[in-house]
Amino acid sequence: MTGYQTAVRCVVALAVLLAVAACSSDVDELQQWMEEQRRATRPTVRQLVPPKQFLPQAYEAQGGVDPFSTQKLSVAIKQESAQPNSLLAAEMNRRREPLESFPLDSMSMVGSLTRSSERLAMLKVDNLYYLVKGGDYLGLNFGRVTKITETDITLREVVQDAAGEWVERTSTLQLQEKGR
Repeated sequence: MTGYQTAVRCVVALAVLLAVAACSSDVDELQQWMEEQRRATRPTVRQLVPPKQFLPQAYEAQGGVDPFSTQKLSVAIKQESAQPNSLLAAEMNRRREPLESFPLDSMSMVGSLTRSSERLAMLKVDNLYYLVKGGDYLGLNFGRVTKITETDITLREVVQDAAGEWVERTSTLQLQEKGR
């Protein structure tokens, strides 16, 4: 090494030592301030509220009727259909049609035609095609076809409202374009 390189290294080392010495006074001040803050601060600890006592109780409804039982539902439907002015009574006393086994959202109207002045609609369900006329039943809610046009099928369905009463509602199936 040359004398010039050695001199440069000594100057750099001296500069680093001076910087560390200058910082050490700042570090001492910082540590002194932190110690003062620690002494001045008093933590406040709130008492924890003891937890509520748990009282186990025996399950007493084990022998009761399951609220989701299909047997219970069928009994309720039969009771409802026995009422004289019930909308459901007429629906329960007739033979079910094949398209009543499928929900409406699984059906799509793919066309319509007129045969001897009667309007018919073509439905696609599970890759099978069905011809439907006015008065036919569709869907799971006792849906009866009331009107067929070139672009849609109108149905009258019998459903339960929020109060549990059987009411009529109108639904439609619209013609599906080929791209869909």
